[in-house]
Amino acid sequence: MAQIDDFKAELAGGGYRTNQFRVTITPPAGIAIGLDVRKTSFMCKSTTLPDIGFSTPIELAYRGRKIQLAGDRDTSGDWSTTFYVDTDMNVYDALLRWSNGINDFDTNLGVNSLADYATDLTAELLDRDDTVLKTYIFKNAWPLTVGNFGELSSAADSAIAEFTCTWKYQNYSISGVNF
Repeated sequence: MAQIDDFKAELAGGGYRTNQFRVTITPPAGIAIGLDVRKTSFMCKSTTLPDIGFSTPIELAYRGRKIQLAGDRDTSGDWSTTFYVDTDMNVYDALLRWSNGINDFDTNLGVNSLADYATDLTAELLDRDDTVLKTYIFKNAWPLTVGNFGELSSAADSAIAEFTCTWKYQNYSISGVNF
């Protein structure tokens, strides 16, 4: 029968802590957004990582039986990040400028090339000593939606404002899982 000490011996590094992460938002090449990359990493409150899966399986019929084969890898999708907002609103304003550079509110114009408005973004899972355990790279990403601060209410308790940005990416890679 397994003992607690056996379990602890198998739990490498004491287990991964989900509050140990770093998100790096790199500005796009074709839009000047004034983003402080280091500050953005600090202001990122949370993120979600994509589920890993395949598109619809391929079904083949053979002599009355159906065979299920793996479909293509589904690596495009959305990625969500939530940021704290301080009084200079640097991160929030930069992401709004990025969005506006893709399609301006007033003129309905913007940059045309994916290379001008999309960039690679990273989420790193860190050990307690800041060693990178795993890196997710979201390739050719751009802000799909920049959320608002939620309800503004004089009846609310004291809280730091936050907003969520949902990113669209073309595909992603994860360190340490190459075939």
